[in-house]
Amino acid sequence: MTQVYEPASRPDKSAYEIEGQGWVLFCGIMILLVGVMNVIYGIAAIDKSTFFVQDAKYVFAELNTWGWVLLVVGAVQVVAAFGIWARRGWGRWIGIISASGNAVIQLLFIASFPLASVALFAVDVLIIYGLASWDHRDPS
Repeated sequence: MTQVYEPASRPDKSAYEIEGQGWVLFCGIMILLVGVMNVIYGIAAIDKSTFFVQDAKYVFAELNTWGWVLLVVGAVQVVAAFGIWARRGWGRWIGIISASGNAVIQLLFIASFPLASVALFAVDVLIIYGLASWDHRDPS
């Protein structure tokens, strides 16, 4: 008896679009939230606000420099959020790169606001996981 192999049917486009929708929405919202927070924290750091721990020692540079870095990374993350929601490949990669960079920055910036840095680091890890596991290619 000969066994005939029948390939599994490919999901139609509507099933494919629904499959990763939750992670895409989550990552877009989280990277927008982190980006807005980075912009606010960056402006506060540039202004040398009293929100930050006074006389903190940084690995590199000073508070003003880190403020500009946070401001730029935050702006990039806000742009990436819209690319992620539009399911563009560039949005995914900019999101992964900016979340990775922000995770490193938050660890280096931990002397200024420890609890917020650890929380933003954890959210960045979730964003990286969600965007790395989402396949944006069309299966057909």
